[in-house]
Amino acid sequence: MRKTYTISSSTLENTHINFLLENQEENVMGTPSGKLITDSDAMTFVYMMDEEEGYSYVEFPQAIWPNLAAAMQVNAVPVLKWDAGKVELVHLWDELRSLIYNIEGNSNYGEAFTTAVEEVFAQLLSEA
Repeated sequence: MRKTYTISSSTLENTHINFLLENQEENVMGTPSGKLITDSDAMTFVYMMDEEEGYSYVEFPQAIWPNLAAAMQVNAVPVLKWDAGKVELVHLWDELRSLIYNIEGNSNYGEAFTTAVEEVFAQLLSEA
């Protein structure tokens, strides 16, 4: 059964950004895959964790996007943290950058999702 974890907040500490789970007691299963997808209906970016029989998902809801944008601008190391552990989310910035460029002006993601991404990540898009 696929497990989904949701990010509820983040903290920027020196060169790292810590993404905190909504339910801190959960133990995140799997290892970072380095892959990021979207769920445009739920307005989330979804980081995939490799598991023995597939993937589990770490969701970055729209409320977290400004923190993603700010951390990506300073190239902070992205870390997923919970009560019992932490793990670096490898290739998150590369994957996010690629998705943002693909989403810009692309109606396949839906107008609401595309508009929200373009607004939050306007700085990054203007530098391209």
